[in-house]
Amino acid sequence: MHTVAVLSLKGGVGKTTVVLGLASAAMRRGVRTLVVDLDPQCNATASLEPEETGKGLSDVLATPHADVLRAAVVPSSWGEEVDVLVGSEDAEIHNGHDSDDRHLARLTDALSQLDSMVSDGELPYQLVLLDCPPSLGRLTRSALVAADRALLVTEPTIFAVSGVQRAFEAVQAERAENNPQLQPLGVVVNRVRPRSHEHQFRIEELRDIFGPLVMPVTLPDRLAVQQAQGACLPIHQWGTPGAREVALAFNLLLARALRAGRSRRTAAEGDIPAEAIDDADDDIDDEEFEQEA
Repeated sequence: MHTVAVLSLKGGVGKTTVVLGLASAAMRRGVRTLVVDLDPQCNATASLEPEETGKGLSDVLATPHADVLRAAVVPSSWGEEVDVLVGSEDAEIHNGHDSDDRHLARLTDALSQLDSMVSDGELPYQLVLLDCPPSLGRLTRSALVAADRALLVTEPTIFAVSGVQRAFEAVQAERAENNPQLQPLGVVVNRVRPRSHEHQFRIEELRDIFGPLVMPVTLPDRLAVQQAQGACLPIHQWGTPGAREVALAFNLLLARALRAGRSRRTAAEGDIPAEAIDDADDDIDDEEFEQEA
C-alpha cells in the first residue's frame, strides 16, 4: 500500500482536484484506491458521492479502531476500484495548532488496519490518497506522519513560491521529527494556461528553486475539470477534448506516483501491479512522442 499526502498551505489551488484526478487515473489502471478526505470542507467526499454511513473521519480520529474505520470507509459512486473514508465537517476539532503531538499517530494507526478489512477474493488497497486541508494543523501533520510521499500542489501565481516553500519546509520538519520514511513526491502546478507569460515565468521560478521536484507535466486550466466534478464523474469519463487533455496529464502524474511507490518496496501481494506502472509508462512515452512531433 502506497500512501500519498496531497497538500498545500494556500487554499483554492486545487488539492482536491489533484486527488480526484489521481483517483480517476488509478481507477482507469485498475489500481484499487482509497481517498481519505481530511478537509473539513468535505469536497472530495461530495464529488465521490459515497454511500450513506454513520461514521466519518472525525470518528476514526477519535477512536482509531477497526470497527470504526470499517464503518467510515464506503464505496464511491465511481466504481468498485475507488472507496472513500468520508470527511466530517466536525473534523475541525482535530485540527488545532497546539504543540501536543500525542494524537498525530491516530491516522497512521487507523490506516494500518486497512488490510484487515479486506474480504476473501478482494484486492487490498494499493494506493491511498490523503486530501489535506489548506493549513498546517494537526490534520495535515497527521497526514504527513501517515504518508510515504507528499505531493505539493500550487498555481502559477505570485504567491506560488512562498506557499510551496512553506509546504516543503513542513514536509521536511515532519520527516525529521516524526516520519523518517516521508519523501517529497514533487510539486505539481495546477490551472496552467500555456500562453500566459506570467504562468510560464512562475513555473520557471519554481524550477529554479526546486529543480527536478517540479513535475515535468503541468495540469492545464480547463472548464472540463469543474464540469466533471459537478457531475460527480471521473475526469477520464467526461469525454470532452479538454477533459482528455487533463486526463492525460493525470496519467503522467500517476505514473510518477506509482514508480515512487514501487521503488520503496519489492513486489508482493497488495503492492501496485507492475502492469499498471508499465501502462502508465506507455502514456509517458506517448506524451514525449507528441511533444517531439
